[in-house]
Amino acid sequence: MTKQRIFKQIFLFLLISSISLSAQIKQDEIEKKVKDLLSKMTLDEKVGQMTQADMNALVDPADVEKYFLGSVLSGGGSDPKDISAKGWADAYDMYQSYALKTRLKIPMIYGIDAVHGNNNIDGAVVFPHNIGLGATNNPELIKNASRIIALEIAGTGVDWAFAPCVAVGRNERWGRTYESFGEDPALVSKLGKATVEGLQTNDFSDPTSILACAKHYVGDGGTTNGKDQGNTEVDLPTLRKIHLPGYIAAIEANVGSVMASYSSWNGNKMHGHSYLITDVLKKELGFDGFVVSDWAGIDQLPGDFKSDIQQSINAGLDMVMIPNRPDQPNNYVEFIKDLKELIAEGKVSMERIDDAVTRILRIKFAMNLFGNPYTDRKLTELVGSADHRKVARDCVKESLVLLKNDGTLPLSKNIKKLHVSGTGADNLGRQCGGWTIDWQGKEGEVMKGGTNLLQAVKKTVSKDTKVTYSLDGTGAEGSEFAIIVASEKPYAEMFGDTTDLSLNPTDIAAIENVKKQGIPFVVILYSGRPIIITDVIEKCNAFVAAFLPGTEGEGVTDVIFGDYNPTGKLPVSWPKCMNQIPINVGDKDYSPLFEFGFGLNYKK
Repeated sequence: MTKQRIFKQIFLFLLISSISLSAQIKQDEIEKKVKDLLSKMTLDEKVGQMTQADMNALVDPADVEKYFLGSVLSGGGSDPKDISAKGWADAYDMYQSYALKTRLKIPMIYGIDAVHGNNNIDGAVVFPHNIGLGATNNPELIKNASRIIALEIAGTGVDWAFAPCVAVGRNERWGRTYESFGEDPALVSKLGKATVEGLQTNDFSDPTSILACAKHYVGDGGTTNGKDQGNTEVDLPTLRKIHLPGYIAAIEANVGSVMASYSSWNGNKMHGHSYLITDVLKKELGFDGFVVSDWAGIDQLPGDFKSDIQQSINAGLDMVMIPNRPDQPNNYVEFIKDLKELIAEGKVSMERIDDAVTRILRIKFAMNLFGNPYTDRKLTELVGSADHRKVARDCVKESLVLLKNDGTLPLSKNIKKLHVSGTGADNLGRQCGGWTIDWQGKEGEVMKGGTNLLQAVKKTVSKDTKVTYSLDGTGAEGSEFAIIVASEKPYAEMFGDTTDLSLNPTDIAAIENVKKQGIPFVVILYSGRPIIITDVIEKCNAFVAAFLPGTEGEGVTDVIFGDYNPTGKLPVSWPKCMNQIPINVGDKDYSPLFEFGFGLNYKK
């Protein structure tokens, strides 16, 4: 070994040792601050830190101060009146101002479902949903995308994203399939870890660092019949093999929070599962962040609200997400009262309370919320910027999976006449899917700044190309080629489960109408999961699975018109028929229409 190589190895060893020592010193300082602050806190202040109230559930914003609330969230559709980036920043700063009026001035942390961009903000950049990102199989790209998302979240003051979803989707009937990176635990783990790294960065105290939240712990993608909030009926080795790896990877990336799942494991609700939350997640895996409930998740436990609190807190929940209940307009007040009573009755120990509060404070100090509690308005100006849209466009073009091509793709930009049709062609809402402005998504031009496929085509082709459009494929006569954009209606959790994954009748009509004219055509499919296309794919010249690409439609035209040679690979197995579902790679009788990992390109 040469002296130069020896010196290089010594230098690297000293550098790594120095970084490790510096990190340990920083962590020791945080633990000291947490311990000191905890010693000064009253019971009311501690219980307040464990309470997360929905913005719409707050009777008065001043209740943040009155009840020492540790967190506020905006659930699906719970938004300020002004949903621009500035409007959100103003709302965040207002709630934070109340938290800083408390005796100990502990800042609150604000959480949102930013699951494919800062998707609650009008004008933000919306990225492909996770199933599309899974098709890229590109952790560096996903990390970069998550960094952009973090910047757009930080620009609104918000400091906590309920992402990534590291569910392993094992049944296409499940309405949250698109929130999963795919059916393979290794793929989910790799991309989930990249998302955490992009959101939180290497320096958690960076003002642009956003608290990530691995969800939904654990097994939500494996429920029987794909039922949302259902029952995952597998043995412990299978749970560990399929559904746990994503959390192990997230913890390796220092994820700061984990959200419990609505679902059950063999009949036992996760929100009250002491073994999986405390023994496995916290003790075995060494997770030292905090565990938050899902929206009213503890309400699904057996018994009354007080017993729900007792069971969930003792199981290891550290913070409870509390929206309104129909019978209780200020449910968070009831939660605080009941938890204090449970402590007085000896049914919840102070040791458990102190552990929960320690975990929450640890994250707040690590994020330097005490030093930077308010919105950096310079970041607000960056929301929806051209540079951010370019990254999303890169994600789109890498997410497209070419399932069929007889040589007609890529198209020439100088084509004389082109017809565009289908339910998704002139509909940004369908291009983005659920969790876009509204909880369940919306039809039409859902937000400012986006580009739908029809608009993208018109931007891409030459000025001499005549582009016509119809919803159902009529009026295509005389065209050299047709693009049919089939789509699912937008949906999200609870309402997205289905037993029928047939193609939309309007899109079937568009395909038939174009086919009658003898015009060659490509079908581009916007969907949150595989749709049954066995008959349709025989009729078209080319077929592209675009999943739910988000606001940047030009990423689709980049592929269709040949500026990018498709690289996307299926992150899920594509079934031939409904009777074949569930179908996953590794099954004994595995014969899908398209296998996991399938994807064509333009051979040159």
